[in-house]
Amino acid sequence: MATSVRATSDGSPPSSRPAPRSTPQDGSRPPGWRARLYRFDTKASPYAYVAPFFVVFAAFGLFPLIYTGWLSLHQVELGTHGSWVGFDNYTALWDSPFFWKALRNTFTLAVISTVPQLLMALGIAHLLNYKMRGRSFFRVAVLAPYATSVAAATLVFVQMYNPDYGIVNEVLGKVGFPHIDWESSKWPAQIAISSIVTWRWTGYNALIYLAAMQAVPADLYEAAALDGASRWRQFVNVTIPSIRPTILFTIIVSTIGATQLFGEPLMYGGGVGITGGTDHQYQTLSLYMYDQGWNVGELGRASAVAWVMLLILLLIGAANLLIARSNRKKLGG
Repeated sequence: MATSVRATSDGSPPSSRPAPRSTPQDGSRPPGWRARLYRFDTKASPYAYVAPFFVVFAAFGLFPLIYTGWLSLHQVELGTHGSWVGFDNYTALWDSPFFWKALRNTFTLAVISTVPQLLMALGIAHLLNYKMRGRSFFRVAVLAPYATSVAAATLVFVQMYNPDYGIVNEVLGKVGFPHIDWESSKWPAQIAISSIVTWRWTGYNALIYLAAMQAVPADLYEAAALDGASRWRQFVNVTIPSIRPTILFTIIVSTIGATQLFGEPLMYGGGVGITGGTDHQYQTLSLYMYDQGWNVGELGRASAVAWVMLLILLLIGAANLLIARSNRKKLGG
């Protein structure tokens, strides 16, 4: 069967015509370079945006953490190279009475500063949550201590608690209390330091509670008022259960902050602040770590203290996770 061959319009033979581009079976044309660049940009841009955070975290967070762990397994002194000692630094901490005293001081300071702080913050937030004159002014005023530097606040409290001419002993003496040595005695010194922490952080936590209270539906309060509930009953039965996750959050954050307490006891003790007083009566784990690293010069042992503090914080985080899961199960049930 004969096949007719048509000549092209320019007279060239059919074999010289350019071969057509292959197209996909679905008939769509392959994407051009602009489309490919757009797809790459869509996939890569999010990683590029978050990359600075991970770079900074790796340089100033992850690397110091790993390097501190390496130092804790070595005998390192200032200006010298370290020698491998394994877990000897941790064993030395276990056998050190000063480490256990610092751990107990950290725990007691955390309790006597966190509990009153959060209770007062709840009360202040509850008052600010209701309509009152000058409410905006008081909301700003309660945050003023948080804006004050640690050094300035501590120096003022040191003068107030001075055992010779402090205003606290003057007031207590007028109501019949004996003279109290707020520097050399263990519990008075810890109470004085905890009052500084409480004064600085109560307003901050109060604003956190206030923000959580304002998110509670007003219908719950109206229903409680119709049932004859007083403000106190509304606070106990409506407000507290509604802001329970926020309360748990502030407890965990305040506990972590108390575990890392450093500036207040350091400034309060003055010349003996690093050792936590003449008898280590208020030396915290942070002060003990600083003392071992820069006073004694044992950087390996100081690094071991840092990793013990990290372990404590991880245990606190694990307890927070377990409590949060338990609350979710109760609410779901």
